[in-house]
Amino acid sequence: MLEEVERWLSTRSWSVTDRPLHQILAAKQRTGQSVSVVLPALNEEETVGDIVAIIRHDLMQQVPLVDEIVVVDSGSTDRTSEVAAAAGARVVHRDDILPRIPPVPGKGEVLWRSLLVTSGDIVCFIDADLREFKSDFVSGIVGPLLTDPEVDLVKGMYDRPLRGAAGQGGRVTELMARPLLNMHWPQLAGFVQPLGGEYAARRSLLEQLPFPVGYGIELGMLVDALHLVGLDALAQVDVGVRIHRHQDGQALGRMSAAIYRTAQLRLARGHLIRPSLTQFERGEDGFEPRTFSVDTEERPPMAEIAEYASRKVA
Repeated sequence: MLEEVERWLSTRSWSVTDRPLHQILAAKQRTGQSVSVVLPALNEEETVGDIVAIIRHDLMQQVPLVDEIVVVDSGSTDRTSEVAAAAGARVVHRDDILPRIPPVPGKGEVLWRSLLVTSGDIVCFIDADLREFKSDFVSGIVGPLLTDPEVDLVKGMYDRPLRGAAGQGGRVTELMARPLLNMHWPQLAGFVQPLGGEYAARRSLLEQLPFPVGYGIELGMLVDALHLVGLDALAQVDVGVRIHRHQDGQALGRMSAAIYRTAQLRLARGHLIRPSLTQFERGEDGFEPRTFSVDTEERPPMAEIAEYASRKVA
């Protein structure tokens, strides 16, 4: 490990207990910064309501840490929107945001568009499929941004048990993302959960970053933030244990291919001969190929979007 990373681990890796809530609230009051929480959601009616309700109770009603909770629904066919709204979130549908640009499927697309419908100086992203959720996830990762002006982006780190077995990283993290980062961006080797969906950043940083529309959003954001603001502006906070649903092996394969493509674009912006992935499923006549595109469309920095610029002026 690079000496720079060892130093970073000792100065930019914290526990949620390092910043008591009263200290975070005092910093928020002193600096006047506002906090938005965004939950990207697609068919999450079983979990989204509990997450919203906990954040609202603990961090809006009990203490004034969070200023708004926005659930961006990217086309749910279940009751995600109704459940989220009943729990106290403002629900916005992806297709209603920036309608002149046709939306495409993908988490990164939703996060990018969320910048247009939130107002916080700090934007905190939380996945909507978490179970046994605790508000520490939010307070833990926004804490450094409120208390330390030199920090621009904070990732949550946690254990991710799989079928009851303890573990640190997810399968795609360990088999794809961590090797890529260690080999090509060794300054980022200290991140425990580089692909984790719980992180917060200053709006002033987010609006300058391109957003891969799909699974590559987390890796792409880390790499681009490193180049834009440097390692010391990035941090991570241990928030305990993350419990969520797990995808099957083929879905993880597609995720891995998209992440690799995102990394490749950042390595060379070079030519990819075949931006697709062929997988196999057993059918009536044996194994049948299924080919998926893994080319990764990206949205430009939000600061370049006219509607966003005009909103800021207004």
